[in-house]
Amino acid sequence: MVYFTKCKINLSKSKNNITLVKIFIMKANYLLPAKFKKWGLLILLPSALLGILTIVGEWEPDFLNVTVPAIFIDEFIGKDALIGMTNNNILNELCAVFVIVGGLMLAFSKEKNEDEFIASIRLRSLVWATYMNYFILLLAIVLVYDFSFFWVMVFNMFTVLLLFVIKFNWRLMKFKKSDNYAE
Repeated sequence: MVYFTKCKINLSKSKNNITLVKIFIMKANYLLPAKFKKWGLLILLPSALLGILTIVGEWEPDFLNVTVPAIFIDEFIGKDALIGMTNNNILNELCAVFVIVGGLMLAFSKEKNEDEFIASIRLRSLVWATYMNYFILLLAIVLVYDFSFFWVMVFNMFTVLLLFVIKFNWRLMKFKKSDNYAE
């Protein structure tokens, strides 16, 4: 599968023959350079581990208690506001941001030998991850209730990205082990 954003064909005509002279093809460049994959992994793994430990252990270090800008402030004790400032421990937010940034860098970095077949593996893996993400969400809507559903939604923010990374790398590894792969 080849993606084109722009294609220009120059033709020259001599007597009854039309000769193809030049084709300029520009591929869509939506992937990060390959070196970002390593950085993505270095960011994703520690931040995901710290995020899980933070949630399970309910650990919030005091030095991360700061006043932050907020939208839709709904304080348990205090006043509600549409926009304003609130006190918050930002460890969860930092972990979430780093998981997303690291996951995006890992997921959307080029392979060293990026070709059309790898692009098709990437696309099929992304479609599969999207289907699985919404299948899991549908099951949760039907089977999970109350505050537990809140936690399902929190983890659902990361599911499509993590499922994509797992599926893409698993299919890529399987392809590289096959007889069809020649480096």
